[in-house]
Amino acid sequence: MKLNVGILGGGSWGTTVASIVAKNAEATVWARNPKTVTEINAHPPNETYLPNAKLTPTLKAAYTIEDTVKNADVIVMGVPSQSFRSVLLQAKEHIRPWVPIISLAKGLEIATKKRMTAIIEEIMPGHPVGVLTGPNLAKEIHFGKAAAAVIATVDDSIAKKLKTVFTSGLFRVYTNTDVIGCEFGGALKNIMTIATGMGDGVNAGDNTRAALITRGLAELTRLGVAMGGKKSTFAGLAGMGDLVATCSSSKSRNHHVGFQLGKGKSLDQIVKEMNEVAEGVKTAKVVMELARDYKVPMPISEEVYKVLYEGSTVYDAFRGLLNIETGSEKEPG
Repeated sequence: MKLNVGILGGGSWGTTVASIVAKNAEATVWARNPKTVTEINAHPPNETYLPNAKLTPTLKAAYTIEDTVKNADVIVMGVPSQSFRSVLLQAKEHIRPWVPIISLAKGLEIATKKRMTAIIEEIMPGHPVGVLTGPNLAKEIHFGKAAAAVIATVDDSIAKKLKTVFTSGLFRVYTNTDVIGCEFGGALKNIMTIATGMGDGVNAGDNTRAALITRGLAELTRLGVAMGGKKSTFAGLAGMGDLVATCSSSKSRNHHVGFQLGKGKSLDQIVKEMNEVAEGVKTAKVVMELARDYKVPMPISEEVYKVLYEGSTVYDAFRGLLNIETGSEKEPG
């Protein structure tokens, strides 16, 4: 018997994951926009987020959260991090006991500084929780490009079972038990991606991008380990893999934000012109608070924050980074 999977969130990544899952299970996706639901059920592409893409024919879409989750054996949360709590609270009364809940979001909640799986554990105690993450640019995956992801749950036996739900063709899924490290890798890399986008926007060059990626990995690893993640996780798909993919791709929303900042656009203008959420914009606020809480130096994140929220220019940010004295490669800066 096939599992029944309910996916909450009909953006580009939620729809892509739903289309993958539909190859292995009975899949129903909920989208906030009724037009998106109608499009998916009529089986043209999801024009708003995935133009010209063909969805798996068996994928169904629902207009209500209740219809999406009430019969589900697995719940997949594909909504942005700042909407995550409210959507899960709406779904709570309709979710059957002990059903695993998997997050796709790569961000942190501003009000509580919590990871998404921590929010699930707070609202839905007793449910197995996990995260699907990695170097996963939705449009590439949907159009048949090979990719790898990691499914992280504390219980490896659950991860192994869930892996079969998400693995399909050229989309390979690995398992990991370091939920904390995998979530922080996905959330923190978005800030580094904004930084590399800013560099690309001012045509800083490939050497600068490589330096930002490398030093950015060291920076996010320091905070991630301080908060309970395993160092080895940040050298894998959820850390280095995700960082390299998004920092190097114009398809990344966070890279787009940085690039446009480098071209001189204001943050308000950039956000207004986007039809999807760049998680790094809001995560930057949380990361600076966590860096202070855990006394972890985060120079790249700090300069990005100043550009986003304190009126610094991209050139101010790069000057600030260049003024940091260099020492051992193992040290901050």
